[in-house]
Amino acid sequence: MTDSTVTIEVDGQQLQAKPGTMLIEATDAAGIRIPRFCYHKKLSISANCRMCLVEVEKVPKPLPACATPVSDGMKVYTRSPRALAAQKGTMEFLLINHPLDCPICDQGGECELQDVAIGYGQDISRYAEGKRVVADKNIGPLIATDMTRCIHCTRCVRFGDEIAGMREMGATGRGEHTLIGTYIEQSIESELSGNVIDLCPVGALTSKPFRFNARAWELTQVEAVAPHDSLGSNINLHLRGNKVMRVHPRDNESINETWISDRDRFSYQGLYSPDRLTAPMIKKSGEWVEVSWEIALEMAAAVLGEIKERDQVGALLSPAATLEELYLAQKLMRGLGCNNIDSRLRQGDFRLDETQTQANWLGIKISELDALDGALVVGGNLRKEQPILAHRLRKAALAGASVSHISPLPLALNHKSRHSFCAPGEMVGRLAAVAKAAGVKASGAVASLLKSAEVDEFAQTTADALKNSDASVVMLGGLAQAHPDFSLLCALASGLADATGSRLCFVPSAANTVGAQLAGAVPHLKAGGKPADEKGLDALAMLKQPRKGYLLLGVEPGMDFLNGALSQSALQSADSVVALSAYRSPELEACADILLPMALYTETSGTYVNAEGLWQQNRGAVRPQGEARPGWKILRVLGNLLNQQGFDYTDPQQIGDELHALCDESLLHNKVVEPASLEPQLTADGLLRTGDTPLYATDPLVRRATALQQTQDAGVAAIRLHPQEAKRQGLESAQYALIKQNGYQAKLPLQLDEAIPEGCVWVSAGLRDTAMLGQPFGEVTVEKA
Repeated sequence: MTDSTVTIEVDGQQLQAKPGTMLIEATDAAGIRIPRFCYHKKLSISANCRMCLVEVEKVPKPLPACATPVSDGMKVYTRSPRALAAQKGTMEFLLINHPLDCPICDQGGECELQDVAIGYGQDISRYAEGKRVVADKNIGPLIATDMTRCIHCTRCVRFGDEIAGMREMGATGRGEHTLIGTYIEQSIESELSGNVIDLCPVGALTSKPFRFNARAWELTQVEAVAPHDSLGSNINLHLRGNKVMRVHPRDNESINETWISDRDRFSYQGLYSPDRLTAPMIKKSGEWVEVSWEIALEMAAAVLGEIKERDQVGALLSPAATLEELYLAQKLMRGLGCNNIDSRLRQGDFRLDETQTQANWLGIKISELDALDGALVVGGNLRKEQPILAHRLRKAALAGASVSHISPLPLALNHKSRHSFCAPGEMVGRLAAVAKAAGVKASGAVASLLKSAEVDEFAQTTADALKNSDASVVMLGGLAQAHPDFSLLCALASGLADATGSRLCFVPSAANTVGAQLAGAVPHLKAGGKPADEKGLDALAMLKQPRKGYLLLGVEPGMDFLNGALSQSALQSADSVVALSAYRSPELEACADILLPMALYTETSGTYVNAEGLWQQNRGAVRPQGEARPGWKILRVLGNLLNQQGFDYTDPQQIGDELHALCDESLLHNKVVEPASLEPQLTADGLLRTGDTPLYATDPLVRRATALQQTQDAGVAAIRLHPQEAKRQGLESAQYALIKQNGYQAKLPLQLDEAIPEGCVWVSAGLRDTAMLGQPFGEVTVEKA
């Protein structure tokens, strides 16, 4: 025994453990297996299954190992006659009401109850009475239920309460009449809900999309990286033959712990969407015709090469593409003499490009978010943007961190927070008030904002909390990045972070937002994340000033852009558009002239750089569908056909190594240097539109995941108005309304919501029915349909 450890003896083996450690944790660390059902390392202790009963010397009855803290000199026996009798007795009771329907259960072959029953069960039951039967409940499109199998371990209940922050499941009744279910017969809406499938030790909660599709022993497992949010959650792909059957989390304590979001878990359904592009196609006389790869690539090279004015070409790249694809795309364009390259498709203000000299990032390690004392989130709905990141911030809040939000949208938070909810045009002023309360000094437009700001209770309390914290952050989320005055928000947030000793955090929106900057897939930085010799046009400028030709990489016009209407009109006006895409969509077919089928993340190898700057390799697990090819191979051939130097790669590893060498001296930093001229841009005399991009509308793959599209987070194309605003517009009794923006209009259902600020209209972006309206922050009119 030392001051920091105690010595215990388990089955004759001496172990060292910290005081207060539960016995089951000490035995797990030593590789001594004790059976359990209710215990999980990430959940609170309930000790209600009693499967982990062990004998402790000088204690008259067996004790649950999960709820028994170690003490110095303790002697424990996990396989003694008394311990085994207790464990086998518990097993017999658990099987009394279990249906024993393993042959038709999706959990068969990977069931904890099966595994433990082999060691502790009997071959004949002494129970001859009728068994309990529980009616199954429909709890949504993601989770299938068979509650007769439930053994009341309560893992799912504790997960909702402690991890997801939404106690959507609970227990009613007593004894064998206990029922686990949702309250008031509602579906489970948490963005982390699929994790209960992994937690359930039996077949009571299983994956509904995977139901009856394969058996566990038919599957092979391949490690991968999730391609949606900027965390790069570690996942396992489960394959049968050449098909991805399901996705499970892979433990990585520094990133996603043992959880993944539903978006990462169920988006695999989009891999097999009926509109997958499986062969090269060209448009002839307005009709799409399949051609060979040779013809398609030669035509693509010809249309890109024949535009003599090099600044009349633009490249719009998906921030979810692999690092290798982004690097080769920008290398191809810069080799042609064009610097109009961008992957920030949903950003609303690019004025800071003038002074930015290095790539920005989250500004903090993901694992350090748990230990924060204070945080201010500006324009970020983290639960619906980055679910695992939001979970870590919630852990900090539960531990006592002071969290504040400035947001133009009502937020469904699952932790305690101060919330300044305001119209989009007031966001800059609200942040300026907090900065003023913190004593920020500035010049130019920022100084004017500080002078006119009025410090209220929220501003003073938030500033004081940041100042008094040992570890605090000022975060800029997706809604802030889409704001027309994002540059002003950055300048104010930077000043506030400096004044309070906080870290400035940019929350990257996609899997390779940070990687795209390092790859040079932005107009102001070249490969290696260094300042470009000559800056090109940003994504918004390329659309406002249409080019003659465009190269699209993994993007869909309308849905993937800040201004859907502008993207459609600009691309349709171009002489030629070459699109590398995994899908055929009406919007893409209306704009493109050549479609080149590109492999998705499970079908190609590549690298993702996550929010904290960590490079993670993803290996192709299945063959591309049809004639689709990895994006890096397509770009390599285009480079060769266009007589570009340095496109003789044979493996994506060579591309990654080349870029890594360029990034050796690159540092990620979030220093904001205010340009000479920085004035507010968001003005509106009438109604101002605001809106988010729904969680399951963020990229082409997730938009095609059928189960996710049946959930609440898929978003609804509707007009949401405050009741008083609806009355002013003469719409208080209307079911539908007509919204007009930028010369376009849409007829949508009308919803009255008191959470929407008066003078504002909430219409979500990224949806097919709203894609033609324009940017989410802009002036609109609403009238009767």
